[in-house]
Parts: sequence; structure tokens; C-alpha cells
Amino acid sequence: MRDPNEFEKLVAAAEAALGKTETPDRRSRLATEYLGRNGKLAGLIRDIKDLPEADRRKAGIAGNAAKARLEQLFDAARNESAARPAAPVDVTLPGTAYRLGHLHPSTLVIRELERVFTGLGFAIVDGPEVVDDWHNFEALNLGPDHPGRDMQDTFYLAGSQDKAGNFTLLPRTQTTAVTAKLLADSEPPIRAITQGRVFRNETEDATHSAAFHQLDAVIVDEQVSFADLKGLLDKAMKELLGPDTKVRFRPSYFPFTEPSAEIDFSQPDIRGGQWLELGGAGMLHPQVLRHAGIDPRKYRSLAFALGQDRIAMLKYGIDDVRQFFAPDVRLLEQF
Repeated sequence: MRDPNEFEKLVAAAEAALGKTETPDRRSRLATEYLGRNGKLAGLIRDIKDLPEADRRKAGIAGNAAKARLEQLFDAARNESAARPAAPVDVTLPGTAYRLGHLHPSTLVIRELERVFTGLGFAIVDGPEVVDDWHNFEALNLGPDHPGRDMQDTFYLAGSQDKAGNFTLLPRTQTTAVTAKLLADSEPPIRAITQGRVFRNETEDATHSAAFHQLDAVIVDEQVSFADLKGLLDKAMKELLGPDTKVRFRPSYFPFTEPSAEIDFSQPDIRGGQWLELGGAGMLHPQVLRHAGIDPRKYRSLAFALGQDRIAMLKYGIDDVRQFFAPDVRLLEQF
């Protein structure tokens, strides 16, 4: 700053600019330009230190006066704008149409599964997405060093370590974690499903995602068998995918079921009727029942898990599971 009178010039320039401005947006930008933290007035005030000592007091007074005058000018401009009558509205014109949203394909399948299984006598149980290591792994026969944990390579919550340095909390890798808590908190007979998101450190390819949806079902009673399991799934898949759907079991291994099976289905209208994997199933391992305080000599239990996203992919012809989690509304607009 060379001259304390520059404050007066700044006010005059702002007043002239306001006189040529009609829109509220432009007036707001002008206010920021002149009165903002990095605006023109702030720049002049910072330059006061460069003036001779004899002129600094005069410049400071002029700066305060300029700030007060600028605030008065912009306040008056805002009040004048607010006082102007609004433009007339033609009430005979058609209203603005709002675009309606669409349910996600996974949500459609989740609701359909709930309809099918409640019709078969199942209760719907909800549970937390963050669980402890016991319910997610150890209660399901997956001890700390069990190799089966490798198939569910996962994330853990920072700050949840115990005294030994082991992580104790994690986003659930399977909705079976909710089933484990349900078994411990309930008295047989039990017949329930739980659905929701699960999280794993999966490879990002067309068939895997770090977050996906899973249904877990369990029945605990004195008289249930593997035949009941297959009959139940056959009935459910026919309800869900059509009367021509076929279900088959393939021998498999899961630490928390014995015997265990992979569930495949075939439907003429889906992928030409070829057999496609749908989930896993089996009779709950006696040790899982013992962990829940249920006597395996008195009760038997069957369980199965289905991937809703996998069902939605097959049902609606979607070839990449990552599309379900992409921010692209074009996918949803089809439903």
C-alpha cells in the first residue's frame, strides 16, 4: 500500500460494481471478493505494515471505516433484493415431475426370499454387522489356527486388540455369526433366517466383492434330517425361480456342518439350464450346538447359506457382481 486513500478507492469500486450487478449470486461473489478472508479489503489491511509509521494509524482508521462501509453496502443490496416482489407464477403450467427411485436388484431378491421363507414358517432375525471373533469363527468350529479361516480372509477393527494383541472385533464375514448368537440366546425348536451384508477381503473380479449379501437359515428340532434340508431348498428355489428349477447337492466341507454340501440349481431359462452354484448347506456340527448350550444328543440342526447377489445376477442376467456396488443409476433404472 502506497496511499491510505486506497481504502476510499476500494469502497468506490465496490459501490460501482454493485450498481452493475443484478443477480443475488453475483452480489454474493462480490461480497466474497471484497470482504472475504483473502479479499481485496483484507489485502489492503495486511499492507498497512508496509507504510511509514506515521501513516499507519491513519490507515488503520481508514481500513475500519472502509470495512463498515462495505458491509453496509452489501447488506443494503441483500435487503433490496429480498424486498423486490417475486416474479409472477403461472399456476396453470404443469408441475415439475420428479424421477422416482428404483429398488436395488439385491433388495428385490432379499424381499422375495423373505416372502418365500416366512411362507415356509421361518422367523426373520436381524443382527449387528460388527461382531466378535467368537461368534464369527470360534463358535462355528473355526479356532484361531483353523485353516478354514483362510477362505474368509477378512478385515478387523483397529483398536479391538486384547491383551495378547489379537483382534477381537470384525465386520462379519458371514451371517452365520448372527445364527451362532441366535442359537446361544434361544431355546429349541428354532426356525429362522437372517439376511444382510457381509465383508471379506475378496479379490475384485467379476464374481467377488469385498461386501456382498448373504442369507443364513437354521432349523433346530428333535426330528430334522438331511432329507428335510433338500426338500426345503427344492421347495424354496421353485418358489423363487420357477417350477422347473432343480436342486442338487455336491459333497463339500464346512467346519460348522457335518455332513456338508454345495447347493447347485438348474433352471431352463437361466444360462441354458446349466448347473450353477448357489450356496452351501449341511447339518450343524455337534460342537456348534454344544457351544450354544444345546444338547446334540437331543436336538439336530440343519443350516444353509445363499448369496442373494449371486441369485440376483442369475435371475436378472447381470454378469459382474461389482455392478451392484457401482455408483451408476443406469443399473437401477432397469428395475
